[in-house]
Amino acid sequence: MAEKEETIDARDSHDIVLSTKTSGRTSLLDSGEDFEMLDEEDIDDDPPPLEDAGDGKKNKPEESGKTEADKDTDTSAPVEEWLDVFGNDQLKKKILEAGKGRDSRPQKGQNVKINLKTYLTDGTLVEEQPEVSFTLGDGDVIQALDLTVQLMEMGEKALIQADAKYAYGARGSLDPEVPPNAKLSLEVELLDAIDAPDLELLPPAERIALASYKRERGNTHYQHGDYAFAVNSYSIALQITESSSKVDISPEEEKELMDVKVKCLNNMAASQLKLDHYDAALKSCVSALAHQPDNIKALFRMGKVLALQGEYAEAIRILRKSLKLEPSNKTIHAELSKLVKKHSEQKGAEQAMYKKMLGNPTSSSSSSIQKHQAKSSWGVSWKWLFGATAVAIGGVALSVVIAARN
Repeated sequence: MAEKEETIDARDSHDIVLSTKTSGRTSLLDSGEDFEMLDEEDIDDDPPPLEDAGDGKKNKPEESGKTEADKDTDTSAPVEEWLDVFGNDQLKKKILEAGKGRDSRPQKGQNVKINLKTYLTDGTLVEEQPEVSFTLGDGDVIQALDLTVQLMEMGEKALIQADAKYAYGARGSLDPEVPPNAKLSLEVELLDAIDAPDLELLPPAERIALASYKRERGNTHYQHGDYAFAVNSYSIALQITESSSKVDISPEEEKELMDVKVKCLNNMAASQLKLDHYDAALKSCVSALAHQPDNIKALFRMGKVLALQGEYAEAIRILRKSLKLEPSNKTIHAELSKLVKKHSEQKGAEQAMYKKMLGNPTSSSSSSIQKHQAKSSWGVSWKWLFGATAVAIGGVALSVVIAARN
């Protein structure tokens, strides 16, 4: 069943669920996906990720933003002065109203609250959102906000000018309605910043909602081609599902939390495949199958990873298992047929190589047999000829003797 991937936008009409404090956030490239099964053409399509997400090997742009902040030695930046965050004129910040000083700046991992107005560069109002809450540095919002809010002081009002790659990129957005490759102007007021609550004390229902929200943010990053950021969001969601709890949890809630975890692992494997991180993707698939051995998505992606690593025989075995669980799945059928053909070609190439290495012993032995047979046939012919000649000579001699006597 080739189903459509779900897309969840960061700007839902309901309140954004606040994140929680965890010890040691995972990096962008830490090694887990639950999109519905994609068609082959969708799986092989590689939309370009954001430059700062890149191929998964660059650091998050938040770090660069922090470095720029460290260069600011004043307690408060002057009003009406533009700060070029990366020095490339693509993300700039100007203070409209000064805040309470540099010491009041929010820290990465804190839950912040802002008032936000979003405009196109021609002045068109895209949306106005009062008291938007998100976790700073978790990728819950567009990069322009994630990078600049951490440079703001409490109570500060600022104007942000962002290039498309720090906003909604080449694909734009349907909600809010932003055209492709659109530059944005953001009016931001920092209202509050608090530490995230302790995961161990979080009620199960809130943990499930929080983990699901982080997973949905990962889905949004994936849809935009930002695979490294998607991996980061799935990693945070996994930390939430795997954290210990001091609060009682029912079996139903445990099952729901496990379902979210397996979905995150499946989605993470898909993102890691896009980044060519095959070992990490295989590990994610193995983890998902450890919890749900008959999970078709995990089996399918495990087969994909093994095939990309050249393990065709094992990949075919895994895909046959998944096809047995869902015989009508056309995507698995197509992938399996492709792998069987590749495996056959590989075996044929290996046999040809072995024959070449051994000097084609079959042909040599056949040739020597033919030569031996030819030699043997000549030997037999000469023997018959010699015998016939001897008999003829004997006959003539006998005739001469008889004639002489007569």
